Amino acid sequence: MKQKPLSQGNSISVFLNEFLNAFVAFLFAASAPVAIIISVSLGSGLSESDIGSWIFAVFVFNGFLSIAMSVSYRQPLVFLWTIPGAILVGTALNSISFEEVIGAYILTGALLLCLGLTGWVKKIMDWLPMPIVMGMVAGVFVSFGLDWIRAFEADFFLVSAMSLTFLAVIALNRMPLLLPPMIYALIVGVIIIFERQGFETGEFPLTAFIVTPKTYIPEFSMSATLELVVPLAVTVIAAQNAQGIVVLKNVGHNPPVNTITSYCGFMSLFTALYGGISTCLTGPVNAILVSSNRPDAHWISAVFLGVFAILFGLTAPTVTNILIAAPPAFLATLAGLALLKTLQAAFSGAFSSSHPMGGLIAFLVTLGEVPMLNIGSPFWGLVFGAIVSFVMERKSSN
Repeated sequence: MKQKPLSQGNSISVFLNEFLNAFVAFLFAASAPVAIIISVSLGSGLSESDIGSWIFAVFVFNGFLSIAMSVSYRQPLVFLWTIPGAILVGTALNSISFEEVIGAYILTGALLLCLGLTGWVKKIMDWLPMPIVMGMVAGVFVSFGLDWIRAFEADFFLVSAMSLTFLAVIALNRMPLLLPPMIYALIVGVIIIFERQGFETGEFPLTAFIVTPKTYIPEFSMSATLELVVPLAVTVIAAQNAQGIVVLKNVGHNPPVNTITSYCGFMSLFTALYGGISTCLTGPVNAILVSSNRPDAHWISAVFLGVFAILFGLTAPTVTNILIAAPPAFLATLAGLALLKTLQAAFSGAFSSSHPMGGLIAFLVTLGEVPMLNIGSPFWGLVFGAIVSFVMERKSSN
């Protein structure tokens, strides 16, 4: 149904509502997803300055892109970064350098730009069955779910309190809640940490300061290219953009699919030079932004979020220091809880009725984390899953 145009009488309330939606969406984007970046980076041996530059790139550059696209199309088109891609990178950094990863980012950006400009996105995704993609994604994500479970042994009280809060808020989803469940779990965790001893900052003081981003000279290697480029592009197109596009279409928006893919590639070329992973259209953040009943004003909320993202990215060192100072069990719990629904969706998609064996093989090969020819398991998960599906599930592939 067509909405009435904004009038002077209701414009203030509409703007306030969109501002609040943007703030809630920002809290989500700046909590668990950032904790995932921190967790992946620390596990891969990246420095504090590397992490700060990564956060700067994915928030500041994508914040400007979100504002420009939302204003141009009068739709909430918010771009951030691929979370499953970040986890893929964490695995890859066990065998390749960060400069080689940067090179893979640039090649991924060029591939996405090409796919968007030529309109081949849909054809590529039709050729690669979604259950195989979801099997690969499930194999990558499952380790974060297991880390959450293992965190109970490290700090039972903290993890239990955060987990029970998260589950309780979900159980009470019929009640009007101002914030998503993850934010309540975050608040409970922070309270417990400060009640104990506070954040142990060590050599990193908790003082606010503006980021000094690092620039990187990319290195291009065959192993990094084969291991990351196609899987990263798949996570952007299939695991992230597709979700965001469905969210927007469900409320009556008409997102430009090819243009979105092109700009994901274009912006990925810039974020890569500062250590940032590939750009994508977000699903959960856009879902929060479109929760109001004024589709004609959703783009305003996206503009607010873009501003929040830019300011957040500019103070990335402060965020990095705080999260590094947090107990490992805190980060593991945030990451695990944040990925629960995504992991559930990945399992559901992988073991569907259409390509169950291909999805299973993709999952097992990826989960095994055994590199072959110096190429990581996510790539081989896609390869072997597609081969098995072609041989054993031809009828489903047709």
